[in-house]
Amino acid sequence: MREYINEWSDAELSSNIFSEVEVDFRDRYSNYLRTMKQRIYDTYLGFNELDDERKMVNQQVVRTPGRRGEIIKNEEIDKEFSRRYVEYKSNEIF
Repeated sequence: MREYINEWSDAELSSNIFSEVEVDFRDRYSNYLRTMKQRIYDTYLGFNELDDERKMVNQQVVRTPGRRGEIIKNEEIDKEFSRRYVEYKSNEIF
């Protein structure tokens, strides 16, 4: 019984460490994405760095499917596009 409790607490500890690492990775990657330039909506002017990053991540997913890092990157890229779109629309109204 005592061994079972120790194994459970070790598993819980390792899951906490992994979740902390994941949160840290998400924070650093979202900050990195904010520095990227993206073209102005509804025009073809400007840079496409954020879109290019999405293409590179999708190519990596094809090469090595199931990796948690690429899944997180795709989620963060989607959030960044959404954040920029909402920001763009809120500025357009006023």
